[in-house]
Amino acid sequence: MDSTLTLAKTDSVSIAPTISDSTQNQQLVNSEFPSPEMKNNFPTFRGVGGNGIAFQKNIPEDWDGKSGKNIKWKTKILLAGYNSPIIWGNNIFLTGSSASKQEVYCFNKKTGKLIWSTDVTNLSGASAKSPKVTDDTGYSAPTAATDGTKVYAIFANGDIVALDLNGKKVWAKNLGVPDNHYGHSSSLMLVNNKVIIQYDHKSAAKVIALNCETGEKVWATDRKVKVSWASPLVVNIGKRVEIMLFAEPNVISYDPETGKENWKIDCTYGEVGPSLAYSDGIVFAMNEYAKLVAIQIGNQPKILWENSDFMSDVPSPVAKDNLLIIPTSYGTVVCYEASTGTKYWEHDFGVGFYSSPILVDGKIYLMDKKGTMHIFKFDKEFKIIGEPKLGEDCVCTPAFADGNIFIRAGGSLYCVGK
Repeated sequence: MDSTLTLAKTDSVSIAPTISDSTQNQQLVNSEFPSPEMKNNFPTFRGVGGNGIAFQKNIPEDWDGKSGKNIKWKTKILLAGYNSPIIWGNNIFLTGSSASKQEVYCFNKKTGKLIWSTDVTNLSGASAKSPKVTDDTGYSAPTAATDGTKVYAIFANGDIVALDLNGKKVWAKNLGVPDNHYGHSSSLMLVNNKVIIQYDHKSAAKVIALNCETGEKVWATDRKVKVSWASPLVVNIGKRVEIMLFAEPNVISYDPETGKENWKIDCTYGEVGPSLAYSDGIVFAMNEYAKLVAIQIGNQPKILWENSDFMSDVPSPVAKDNLLIIPTSYGTVVCYEASTGTKYWEHDFGVGFYSSPILVDGKIYLMDKKGTMHIFKFDKEFKIIGEPKLGEDCVCTPAFADGNIFIRAGGSLYCVGK
């Protein structure tokens, strides 16, 4: 079936790519070494490389959804989804779906107007029926990814599609329906002209790399792990780029060019929802009812420290400059010294979190499930900066660009800015 493309009448049909092919073939790597182009965009779940860091300045600290204070615009999203916004240039991308329909959306970053909506249902020509999913996962939980020339999206039935910036099909395929009792939620990541897919389900866990231009399989590596809902982390450690994946029982690093293991370490058990965080040669892994571990990476990785006091079911950690922030699903946030595990502080916000924290301009932005953004200093001493309320329930992670915050909440997309 051909895709159905709906264009907004008020917007231009043609959207020129915003990066060169040569740049595309080098992208997208971890925020340890971001290029200027990466700093200006928010291309994947939790930002560049999936590490929970943004590079904006003058981000608003005060707004109110009820009165409209500092709400630049609000746009209705056609279909539901728990995926988060991604940004490149003037384009914001989201997906939405139901049991019978799958769509990809492109919004104008400045105005919030819908530029196009593409129906990608059965676009691969080999789609299976959507599997049963839980209400808190849905059919389009994975966040899409963009390299500035295309947008890539994956859905609960195993459909993955690539669209150009006009919303037209470049390629599509079905990877097989994931055998996953909640529903597939691992977001896509990009590195070196490859789409990276963490496909950990009951019958055939694997990590897959597809060519961004053609959708052809570059490599696929089987994984002896349990079901995971975490997303890949792409890390530039200086000498090489590594893809790190987290699922019971281990954290494993892969070579993005070949899919071969660089290293692995057994460190966990149980159902893994949170993704990894990385800083200064240490990767941090945690999941609820198990433990938090700090792993010194290398050919012979080792656990530097571990803790079983504060764990997360869904939101992911963030680390930088020897500080580690751990959000919990039940509302407590903890700050550790990243290298030793020494606890600096803990604070109970009273409301749980599904959204992951983003570090930007020396501050943590963390949205609770009731729609209050908790903004606090990224420091050894706890200090609240602001707690503005959007007024809508929220489970998605915000994106940042041009000094603004873009939030999916309550069936709408918001732009918050001064």
